[in-house]
Amino acid sequence: METKDILRTLREDRGLTQDALAEKVLVTRQAVSRWETGETQPNTETLKLLSRELDVSINTLLGSPRQLYCQCCGMPLTEDGVISRETDGAYNEDYCKWCYADGTYMYSNMDDLIEVCVGNMVGENVSEEQARAHLRQVLPTLDYWKRYEELSDGGQFEAFKQQLIDEINALHIEGMPVVEKLNALVGSYVNLEYPLPGGAKVKLLDDRATYLGNQLESLFGGDRCFGVLANMDFILVCTYGENGTDPELVLYKKR
Repeated sequence: METKDILRTLREDRGLTQDALAEKVLVTRQAVSRWETGETQPNTETLKLLSRELDVSINTLLGSPRQLYCQCCGMPLTEDGVISRETDGAYNEDYCKWCYADGTYMYSNMDDLIEVCVGNMVGENVSEEQARAHLRQVLPTLDYWKRYEELSDGGQFEAFKQQLIDEINALHIEGMPVVEKLNALVGSYVNLEYPLPGGAKVKLLDDRATYLGNQLESLFGGDRCFGVLANMDFILVCTYGENGTDPELVLYKKR
């Protein structure tokens, strides 16, 4: 689809008139009309406003003319749902939501990132050795790692993760191994439904937020695992079966 068709479709899907959209992005109705007929296109600053108001990336607004890749892990950004956001909700089209979330870079150690990525890449057609070799070759060419000294926060985020790890381990939860690492996890992937006494189920997380967490095998053996999630506000520990089945909340602690 062309930009003119995309804009019209998005506007109509959100129940906006041309006048209403024009008011939100600080232009005239005539300007919106010209965009939708293809006579003109929004300028860069207006595209940013449209992206925010219509909740799509600029790349999508323009008909996806660029193949986007995360400049930290190299993952193709094939849809808006995997693109990162700033603290104000605006898209950051340079990164995936696992590597950059709420204005914070999730990785300061390339080896840690490789360990996470390898687990997601190994499959029928890709061996662990091939995945590691590929990442070792690609990651140093990406903007984040080339500009790490400029973009990094001087170790503040790593210090925060270590603080969380220390707090979690200090809970001494029976059967749970010592937590050594916390990885970036998107809410929609870990937002399990916990049963309530009356039979209803409840989710405790925000699908669009990014948390720090890990999965740990129980020291008691068996098929159930411990799941650990945390952020600035809370620590959550649960257990569950294969693929997150039958979750049980062990602890939810405000920080």
